[in-house]
Amino acid sequence: MSSFPPVLTTPRLSLSPPELSDFEDSAALWSDPLVTRHVGGRTSTPEESWARLLRARGLWALLGYGYWAVRETATGRYVGEVGFADFHRGLEPSINGIPEMGWVLATWSHGKGFASEAVTAGLNWGEARWGADPVVCIIDPDNAPSLKLAGRMGFSEVTRTTYKDSPTVLLRRG
Repeated sequence: MSSFPPVLTTPRLSLSPPELSDFEDSAALWSDPLVTRHVGGRTSTPEESWARLLRARGLWALLGYGYWAVRETATGRYVGEVGFADFHRGLEPSINGIPEMGWVLATWSHGKGFASEAVTAGLNWGEARWGADPVVCIIDPDNAPSLKLAGRMGFSEVTRTTYKDSPTVLLRRG
């Protein structure tokens, strides 16, 4: 019998729906300016991190998909957050109703292949759920590592647009 929301495992990582116990680690992640420089451009307050945790968990109940808290299985160390959402961003062209993938990882974990491993696990889960239906992501054009990862994962640039007055690359897979 499968659990819902699902728990995913990879050779090195465990991806599980956010829990209350993830709050401190998530808040630390979102308070790191190196993490947030390409994701909104500013660190989050504890209140904003709390709202993000509630939203990440609530997505599962409302949409049947959401974000996972990613931990290194061997150590339990918090790696970051990966998953899908529909944030009704008001982008042009519209991506409303299309699962939008996102990922953010702690700086200590950069360059270890954890992003590829976690994003692949999420995409595999999404393919089992949605088949060949499209998935999108948006990335800051200055975030070369995420753009490179998106390309390796099969995302292709759709257009350059603006989100919250910032240049944004809209990519699509499927």
